[in-house]
Amino acid sequence: MTTEALNRRSFIAGTAAAGAALSLPAASYARIKAANEKQRIAFLGTGGRCQQHIDIIVDMRDEGLPVDPFAVCDVWDGDETLGARRNDKKKRTGRGLYPSAKTCGIPLDAGKGRISKDYRHLLDNKDVDIVCIATPDHWHAKMAVDAMLAGKDVYLEKPMTRTIAEAILVVDTAAKTGRTVTIGVQSMADPTWQAAYEYIKAGNIGHVFQGQTSYYRNYIGGQWRYYPLKKDMTPKTIDWDMWLGHKFEIAGEKLGPSPEEMPFDRAVWAQWRCYWPFGGGMFTDLFVHQTTHLIAAMGVRFPGRVVGAGGIYLEYDGRDVPDVATVVADYEEGCQVIISATMCNDTQLGEMIRGRLATIKFTGGGDYMSGFEVYGQNIAGGPAKPMQGFGTPVYVYKNEKTGNATRALWENFLNCCRIDDKIKRRETLSTPELGAAAFSTVNMGVLSYRFGKVLMWDKEKRAPKEADASWATMWETRSKKRGKPNQIQGWAGGDKGSTLEPPEYQKLEGPWIGGKDPAGS
Repeated sequence: MTTEALNRRSFIAGTAAAGAALSLPAASYARIKAANEKQRIAFLGTGGRCQQHIDIIVDMRDEGLPVDPFAVCDVWDGDETLGARRNDKKKRTGRGLYPSAKTCGIPLDAGKGRISKDYRHLLDNKDVDIVCIATPDHWHAKMAVDAMLAGKDVYLEKPMTRTIAEAILVVDTAAKTGRTVTIGVQSMADPTWQAAYEYIKAGNIGHVFQGQTSYYRNYIGGQWRYYPLKKDMTPKTIDWDMWLGHKFEIAGEKLGPSPEEMPFDRAVWAQWRCYWPFGGGMFTDLFVHQTTHLIAAMGVRFPGRVVGAGGIYLEYDGRDVPDVATVVADYEEGCQVIISATMCNDTQLGEMIRGRLATIKFTGGGDYMSGFEVYGQNIAGGPAKPMQGFGTPVYVYKNEKTGNATRALWENFLNCCRIDDKIKRRETLSTPELGAAAFSTVNMGVLSYRFGKVLMWDKEKRAPKEADASWATMWETRSKKRGKPNQIQGWAGGDKGSTLEPPEYQKLEGPWIGGKDPAGS
């Protein structure tokens, strides 16, 4: 892609479509389900991740809860031999359209309103209350917007979209329709991040200036190549034309390439995360997990300036996306976030938030973190070797919550869908507003890496733009004014200006104008 194409596609008019007035059909104001009424759920894109969502809803139904795995959509007929469910006692297996219908207990003759390769048939079904979107990224925004306009609430898998303009459009559509939307970052069901936010907000670690996180794996077959290719994955069993999405548009762009531009390829279809037309590699598939909960804990949202780096250093297997990547995001609040990963080593950097007075170190892992530990700072200063280790924590937060975080996110989402208050029903644990901020951060990293540009966030246009010298100039000017506080309201990290306690000899500082000593003779 040329720089001109990048500017045209990513930096300009896409957000105009996002801000345009939406014509809302009456279905957008469908009544709220009572507590004992079944919520009928349609699953769009029934691949590997979606099977976990189906599993949860089927289990809830079998437990007698008022939910119904009601409809399924996928462009692939499916394969019953792929993927065992977590609940082995029920022996639910298979991925794709017909195996998923079988798992849900949907009769194969239920009609196209419940089983279809075209998602629009399911949205036309007035009995569908909720859609769960777990397709490849390039379909997320189109399906989510269409679903909200059809009066459905939306569980939208991460990353919420493929482009920033699409993310803004999803946010705007959710606000205008009043539909409940949650973004499938399951770590947001973990109370650790809110606890950290409250701890920071109370001023316990002083001015927050840096957060770091990582997502490291080591798979010898190549990242995402663990999705198996099967002989029966052919154009006869897969609607390739529909999957590409080239006949559909969202935020002023086609969803994907045409079959002439992208002929059928089993690897592209099953391992699509390796290719730019359909996703953002580690930046959006993995970084967005960590970025979402980290910025939630820090209390920041859209970055001021972003640079992305990395490369394909080991996995030479025809992929587009890098196997080593790092994003550095700077924020106007006066802090920075570092997100890094490789798919060739599984030693993590560690997840931390650094303040002037203390460091928060997150502990544990899996579905729920075990909490965090706080380590004080020795601010004696002076030239010395960097401190090694952490010493004894001054505060420990222990998270007692266990279980399936994805189920917890579903429970919160389903409860919000039943709330009659227009504001509260949109306050899920993982809102589209938070999702758009996290996604925009990592997607700016993609654009920076791919096109060799440092990017800044245009708050008025809600879109990235090419960086200039203004970022460094802003901080240099502030330094010359001796640390006037930023006018950022409500930021958990706090900002009262400079935290320095200058040594006495610093009074000798200053330019000698006309040969006169500013400190006096």
